[in-house]
Amino acid sequence: QRELDAFLTREQANAKLHTTIHNLTTMCWDKCITSTPSNKFSSAEASCLTNCVDRFLDTSLFLIKSLQNRRESE
Repeated sequence: QRELDAFLTREQANAKLHTTIHNLTTMCWDKCITSTPSNKFSSAEASCLTNCVDRFLDTSLFLIKSLQNRRESE
């Protein structure tokens, strides 16, 4: 039973990660890619994608830390 629980927990975490990556990809793609993609992103598109991902990760870390602090103070 413990092995099954551990397996399910890992699979749920994996699914959550894939969902986050999908959402991040969709959000940043829609925001940054304004023309038909070619073999290479323009410098503006590459910069936008980098900044979008960085801001998404910064925001996610901020929210996680805020929730942890809130739990610890309760």
